Amino acid sequence: MPTSHLAREIASQPDTWAAAVELAGGTPRLPARGARVAVIGCGTSWFMAQSYARLRETSGQGATDAFTATEAALDRDYDAVIAITRSGTTTEVLELLDEVRGRIPTIGIVGDTGSPLVDLVDTVIGLPFADERSVVQTRFATSALTYLRASTGQDLTSAIDEARGLLDWEPDDGLLEAEQFSFLGTGWTIGLAHEAALKMREAAQLWTESYPAMEYRHGPISIAAPGRVTWILGAVPERLQHDIEATGARFEHGDRDPLADLIRTQKLALARALALGLDPDQPRNLTRSVVLDDHEA
Repeated sequence: MPTSHLAREIASQPDTWAAAVELAGGTPRLPARGARVAVIGCGTSWFMAQSYARLRETSGQGATDAFTATEAALDRDYDAVIAITRSGTTTEVLELLDEVRGRIPTIGIVGDTGSPLVDLVDTVIGLPFADERSVVQTRFATSALTYLRASTGQDLTSAIDEARGLLDWEPDDGLLEAEQFSFLGTGWTIGLAHEAALKMREAAQLWTESYPAMEYRHGPISIAAPGRVTWILGAVPERLQHDIEATGARFEHGDRDPLADLIRTQKLALARALALGLDPDQPRNLTRSVVLDDHEA
């Protein structure tokens, strides 16, 4: 069977991350320290926005909020709006950028540098080397977040090395046969938890949920049971592993950079999709970009 686009794009991430870090080291194009910033996106891009917003604030660069494009509250005296979009054609994102045009400076992080978004923003950060053919996003989103992480001053050398080391990783039978997955995160990795859950739903049609790690005890842990997996990306809160294992559910955690560990969830989603006979590049009911007609918009 030919290798899927998704498989190739997952495997290319260490290289696209390295390219993103190099790009981030060039001419600064993001808002200056102290600026009040809104970051918008839809789906996967929204989750990357959540991760960046937390990273930017905790690194002392200024108040930063993340919104999905349809729920953005941009009447809060923002100094800039950053839009993350792989295709540059998502209707909700383009409509929002058009609304704030000339009122708030805008920056677009985009995979397709020939897309309509380019003419709507003041500054373009193009990642064409990370654009994708699969409907399921992997390398564009993680490369965009890598660029943004590097902009906060993080050294991504270890993350890239760890990602390379995971390219040969294969899921065991317990992960391949589990009926349900809950993904948890803390701080900036909450966005990664949401993204991991989405990848499994999109590619393999699996029952997945995602939560801030400490919220898991407040109700969601009731679904934990043998044959199910609770996977934490990033730091593990005190006693949470004990509480999860006491339910009989499998506790999963990688002692590595959380973005690198996200590759394991991507590879698992791909493996589960193939095992079910699904096309990992064309999930049901999904398209590469949500483009609404005039009636829907």
